[in-house]
Amino acid sequence: MRKLAALALVVPLLAASPPATTPSYAAPAAASSAATSAASSAADGVKVVEDCVTSAPDPGSSTPVQICYSLFKPAGASRRRPVPMIWHSHGWGGSRTKDPAAFATFLDSRYGVLSFDQRGFGESGGHAYVENPDVEGKDVARLVRRMSRLPWVRQDGPGDPRLGAVGGSYGGGYQFLAAFTSLERRGVPVLDAMAPEITWHDLNESLAPEGVVRTEWALALSAASLPTDALPPRVYKALVEGAATGTWPDGSIPGTEDMPEFFGRNGPAFHVAQGRRLDIPVLLGQGTTDSLFPLQQGLANWRSAITRRARRDSIFVAYNGGHVLPGVLPRGISVTSDPCSERLAGGDFEALSMRFFDEQLKGRRTGLGGYGRLHLATPASTCTTVRSPAPTATLPVGTVASPTAAGVPLAYEIAPGPLRLAGTPHLTGTVTALGVRNRAFYGLAVGTSPADATLVQNNVLPLDEPSPVVGEPRRIALPSVAVDVPAGQRLYLLVSALSDTFAGMSSRTPGLVTIEDTRAHLPLLSP
Repeated sequence: MRKLAALALVVPLLAASPPATTPSYAAPAAASSAATSAASSAADGVKVVEDCVTSAPDPGSSTPVQICYSLFKPAGASRRRPVPMIWHSHGWGGSRTKDPAAFATFLDSRYGVLSFDQRGFGESGGHAYVENPDVEGKDVARLVRRMSRLPWVRQDGPGDPRLGAVGGSYGGGYQFLAAFTSLERRGVPVLDAMAPEITWHDLNESLAPEGVVRTEWALALSAASLPTDALPPRVYKALVEGAATGTWPDGSIPGTEDMPEFFGRNGPAFHVAQGRRLDIPVLLGQGTTDSLFPLQQGLANWRSAITRRARRDSIFVAYNGGHVLPGVLPRGISVTSDPCSERLAGGDFEALSMRFFDEQLKGRRTGLGGYGRLHLATPASTCTTVRSPAPTATLPVGTVASPTAAGVPLAYEIAPGPLRLAGTPHLTGTVTALGVRNRAFYGLAVGTSPADATLVQNNVLPLDEPSPVVGEPRRIALPSVAVDVPAGQRLYLLVSALSDTFAGMSSRTPGLVTIEDTRAHLPLLSP
């Protein structure tokens, strides 16, 4: 019953992929007078075309698939006065945006917009293969061809429209797909700039870090695919099976998919492993409290998916939001804010995106700063800027022990405040666990004592020891964070036998996981 209740909660969050403080690119339910004015201006003179392109059949089928879109031509755009394009798509379980008022900011600034239904969703046909280069890769190529043939769209060459892209979650995944697919096939990414939000680097690592399934999100992905029968049946069954058993399916169960294989090529991690990097400006937005595609997924894209030269013209912003579940066990925070976009652009992430595209697609100087840096929101809604998320200091923690299968979270003090952290920490030590399928969940917390220590965000990461181990050296990942620990409070390592996000994924047998000579490797900054 608990899983079903949680599922009812998370499905709407998954479908409405961007957080409240970032652009959903959908018209508000109740418009203010200013919003009404913006909507009217966007609608004035805008030509809207609803159409579809024919794309490749699903694997194993011979029937072509229709990929449907809405195209918005701004007033005054013509062959003599061509405009750049902004490409948009939806989150998982969603559909394209058809109302021009939703894109008022871009249309009023003389950008064309194309919003499309991804394969398996909305009015498009086929099944979703979750941004597979051999399937959805062909869909995005057909849409690029469509935009390259519009006489009112600015072209940089044959088949090469001046093109930026927006969207969150699954709507961020298509951006990396389009850029990497064209890089692989044509030698250059078709996108000239992109602004993906709350999206992934590695889907296997996102859905099942260390092979431990994020139960709530596996169930949510399954449920959100049902209205349009979006997922291939074997993949749907595998997600449900993984949520039920806690083991990431490898195809050994008849009728289910090998999930590591299915998701193995579906994201930046695959292309990076093939030696590909994007050499284009990227505005990356990621959620600090996102428990599906957490902060470290975005940081991995910043570090490895784009070139060093591209990072000089790119910006990374982390806001409090994303795919968020209530942080109850272990206790987390509930904060929604975007202080870094406010500091950089005087507004939200959409305002930041607008200035970014004006500079990168139009060559217009707007005074935008922050390039080449990571700008990370703290739980107190301040913004910390760093060059690198790497650890800068190592502090001893001693012996860290956690009961398995059941028990309350335990807090181990690392250091008193004042402290400032921003980046990706980890632990090292020697692990002893004598049971079978030993699991524990770890994260950083802040409080005045172990009794009130609260996770910096809502995330923990698992340690999974399938077999008994004694004194084995381990490196244990911790969630990426940005936090100021004030004087009078302390930084703790929080360890728990249970986790809401990984519901039902605790150890199979009661026991103890112990880490000796534990050291916390922390991205510490000057107070």
